[in-house]
Amino acid sequence: MAEYSEDTDWDIVAHGDRCLVIRFGTGIDITIGHRCGAAAAALRRAAIRGVSDIVPTFNTVAVHYLPGRFSVNTSVRNLQAEIERVLHDADLDTGSTGGQVIELPVCYGGEYGPDLPDVAQRTGLSEEDVIALHGREPAYVFMLGFAPGAPFMGVHDELFALPRRPTPRTSIPAGSVAIANRQTVIYPNDLPGGWHIIGRTPLALFDPLREPATLISPGDSVQFRPISADAFKDWPRQ
Repeated sequence: MAEYSEDTDWDIVAHGDRCLVIRFGTGIDITIGHRCGAAAAALRRAAIRGVSDIVPTFNTVAVHYLPGRFSVNTSVRNLQAEIERVLHDADLDTGSTGGQVIELPVCYGGEYGPDLPDVAQRTGLSEEDVIALHGREPAYVFMLGFAPGAPFMGVHDELFALPRRPTPRTSIPAGSVAIANRQTVIYPNDLPGGWHIIGRTPLALFDPLREPATLISPGDSVQFRPISADAFKDWPRQ
């Protein structure tokens, strides 16, 4: 099943028998990302019966549903029609993503950001200028992926269009802030990875006992704030 209307710039396709995917485009683009975030927020507000989860990504929104929770005589096509109605009524270009601006402390360089010197050399900037450029403006959170609570955000300056490291590390400390392909990812746990580590935050990004479990959500914007190594070590952990 795939539906596309000439008066929209999105389409809806089935992804298995429990999910509809709304496609807004391709690639990683801040405008498309905001539209995904606004669509996800509008669908959450609509609280459509039978929908179990709404998951925005870089350029799509997945709408997961449970047919057993549908109203009597409701089909997947009815659900798709309701989704289309919500999207047509929403302001996807300027509408709210439902997110908030989160100030995130980061200790850059040294033992917490071992790749900062290499990033500085690759970009032709000083280490101080890399830090300033990274936090120049809030980074939009497109999605969570690859591990619980791991945010993918951007889009950063073209100087940060760096490919991933040729050899990934087998273990990266929790809280590590890394860049690649004009994006930032933060590792919520000790995990393998191939991005360039430029710093670390003392905040816990994922805690299953916390509500919500994730510190950062899609639709949020993150403002990075540099802190010293001493401040990192003394930071109170919640």
